Amino acid sequence: MLGKHLDNVRKNGPLVHNITNYVTVNDVANVLLACGGSPIMSDEPEDVEDITSICGGLNINIGTLNQNSIKGMFLAGKRANELNHILLLDPVGAGASSLRTNTAVKLMKEIKFNVIRGNISEIKTLAMGSGTTKGVDADVADAVTEDTLDQAVKFVKEFAAKAEAIIAVTGAIDLVSDGKECFVIRNGRPQMGRITGTGCQLSGMMTAFLVANPGELLESAAAAVCTMGLAGEIGWNNMQPGDGNSTYRNRIIDAIYNMTGEMLDKGAKYEVR
Repeated sequence: MLGKHLDNVRKNGPLVHNITNYVTVNDVANVLLACGGSPIMSDEPEDVEDITSICGGLNINIGTLNQNSIKGMFLAGKRANELNHILLLDPVGAGASSLRTNTAVKLMKEIKFNVIRGNISEIKTLAMGSGTTKGVDADVADAVTEDTLDQAVKFVKEFAAKAEAIIAVTGAIDLVSDGKECFVIRNGRPQMGRITGTGCQLSGMMTAFLVANPGELLESAAAAVCTMGLAGEIGWNNMQPGDGNSTYRNRIIDAIYNMTGEMLDKGAKYEVR
């Protein structure tokens, strides 16, 4: 059961350093607070090593890259590795530009990540060194569907084993694998794709889950994915006439704030392959 992983986040209050993009930075902070974690945001190279040293985990998101933040990512990542802290990479838009792709690939080569979380197009780009993305959304041709599920599970398992990291692919069907097992998760609502940053929020929250549940990284990563998806379902059910995507974003955050481990156990929809 996955609910204990959420309970442990609330119990332990993990401190997470986020080098994330400026489009979603506030929402990432609020989601971390909602799930029981504590966020710190810093990408200044002169600051990041000190900040990451006092945290338990580091979330690196390449959504709005600049040369300053790139330098900060490598400094913080290497310092976090020295301290054996949890590291997560969110390769937003990898495949959309050479800067994003090359930065993500270089980060993977020079820094040891516990988890890499992205949509299927971004993950394929990192696995194969090439790919196309429509902005930061998954290419339709890459979508994980019931028809392509077996092939997608095989791909994610193989890449997880090769990368020696947990690979979390999020979309209509979510896949989370450590190379041996793969959680196939069917929580969520299609309307979540109309909100900027649900993936960024998940990466921040997932880092907190990993820090709070040492020794159970695969299960805690899957629990974070289920939490976000279930919050999307609850938030949508709470929508009122006249509400739009801005309200939906807030309702998702509120649903995470009010979620318990027991609620997660009852609402999580997954199988392990």
